[in-house]
Amino acid sequence: MTPEASAWAIYGRLLGRARRYWAYLGAAAIGMMFEAASAGAFTLLMKPMVNDTFVEPDPTTRWVLPLVIVGLFVVRGIATFTTDYGMSRAGRSVVRDLRKDVLAKYLRLPSTRFDLEPVPAMVSRLNYDTEQVTQATSDAIKVLVTDSVTILVLLGVMFYSSPLVTVVMLVVAPLIAVVSAVVGRRYRKINRGIQDGVANMAQVAEQALSAQQEVKVYGAQASEQQRYDALVDRNLKLSVKVDTTRAAASSMVQTLAAVGLAVILLVAGQEAAQGRMDAGTFVSLLTAMMAMLPSLKRVTNVQSLIQKGVAAADRLFGILDEPDEPDTGTVSLVKSRGEIEFRGVGVRYPGQDAPALDNISFTAAPGTVTAIVGRSGSGKSTLIRLLPRFYEASTGSVLVDGVPVDSYRLADLRRQIAIVGQRVMLFDDSIATNIAYGQPPGTDPARIRAAAEAANATEFIDRLPGGMQGRIGENGGLLSGGQRQRLAIARAMLKDAPILILDEATAALDTESERLVQDALNRLIPDHTTLVIAHRLSTVEHADQVLVLDAGKLVEKGTHAELLARGGLYSHLHRMQFREPEAG
Repeated sequence: MTPEASAWAIYGRLLGRARRYWAYLGAAAIGMMFEAASAGAFTLLMKPMVNDTFVEPDPTTRWVLPLVIVGLFVVRGIATFTTDYGMSRAGRSVVRDLRKDVLAKYLRLPSTRFDLEPVPAMVSRLNYDTEQVTQATSDAIKVLVTDSVTILVLLGVMFYSSPLVTVVMLVVAPLIAVVSAVVGRRYRKINRGIQDGVANMAQVAEQALSAQQEVKVYGAQASEQQRYDALVDRNLKLSVKVDTTRAAASSMVQTLAAVGLAVILLVAGQEAAQGRMDAGTFVSLLTAMMAMLPSLKRVTNVQSLIQKGVAAADRLFGILDEPDEPDTGTVSLVKSRGEIEFRGVGVRYPGQDAPALDNISFTAAPGTVTAIVGRSGSGKSTLIRLLPRFYEASTGSVLVDGVPVDSYRLADLRRQIAIVGQRVMLFDDSIATNIAYGQPPGTDPARIRAAAEAANATEFIDRLPGGMQGRIGENGGLLSGGQRQRLAIARAMLKDAPILILDEATAALDTESERLVQDALNRLIPDHTTLVIAHRLSTVEHADQVLVLDAGKLVEKGTHAELLARGGLYSHLHRMQFREPEAG
């Protein structure tokens, strides 16, 4: 498929999304027809306006014609409003649907997809690209239909007035079409670069602003500014290219139209000299010609809107066409016993030579605590991400209650798991809403309060303005790290899932906050099968078993005391953390 054919295929697919709004589009189409007809009718009125008012005055025409003109423009005003409303409603509805569909698709994509593209770039697709689609589905279509029909109507008026003069005008049309085609290809190429640039600018700016403290401490303001400036300058160059291309095309079209007008004047003068054209006919013809020029200009410039929309739609459809994360399981799971088994599990990420995990096998019995420790990069996070199927095992299998996790329906499997991580995700809403996140609407406030109390969270909640209904800012920005952790624990308590994953939940807390959080965790852990990624080895002393990972391999397994006595890697890590001298 040629690039041009591909562009029209994308545009056709985009317009296909507007079919459900056929009523608005139909009303807009009727309005467009009346707009174009009004333009033609007004140019036809030029003949009696000149002949019956100035050349050979007619008293009846003098009174009737102004009323007709007023009525004509009232009709045109109603038609214009109908067109604008219908196209705006349909176009904005298409964009609304696209935004909903793209966000829904993002939430259905595999977790590995989020490793390939930064979140700011995704947000840019969701906001900026969809906005470009608005112009392509409403503004551009209105121009194409209204102005194209207007041009045809005015050409009809011109043919009616003088076929010979009109034929001369049509000589210019193929040249204008060639200019439009060349400009369209250039627009599409440049606009892809602009949209990539906007996404990159958003990413760099968000990173710099989010890490503003680190940027200042390390004196990196200049380098961050330089990175952003380079992207802004590139975007400026591309934007100027778009504008200069549009300006050059517009100037060329207007020049061609002016040449056509000059030729028309010559031919019209010849026709008048031979008695085949009077003053009214010439004014009508000239008015049609002049009224056509703005329409020709808009039709030429509409390529910019269409190509922006096509480039944006191509990217959005690319996202919508990506496969969802696999959910082929058929086994339902209402309430798990919490029995976990890893059987010869291996994981290899694309493009990496060494496996992230290699032949990992262990079992975790219901109601027990399994701690996972190891150096940074040993595979701890990869291991726990296999359980809710954020990542898929390359070899071996992960089982829950004796059934491979990929045999379960995805929603059923994830309903059995609660996660409390070092990085807690909270939303700019009330405390109660954050604790009840994911729960059915109308969850009993008493249950939410009980979960908060069990998580040692009411200690600070009751001091906040608004209490349980107080807002906590973006990602809980109004709370401390320990307070955010306790809300996450309260959320997990309310969910009461059989399997609990703790991912370094106390790693970044001060001593007092760690004590409160650990106390809350001690209430949460009983009766759950718990997997704990631990950075501080003091937090795993009471675990039923400790798994020691190194370079993706399970190198040791046992209780805290057994592993210390063995004198292996765990013992070495323990001595390093507590600055104990090596034995022997």
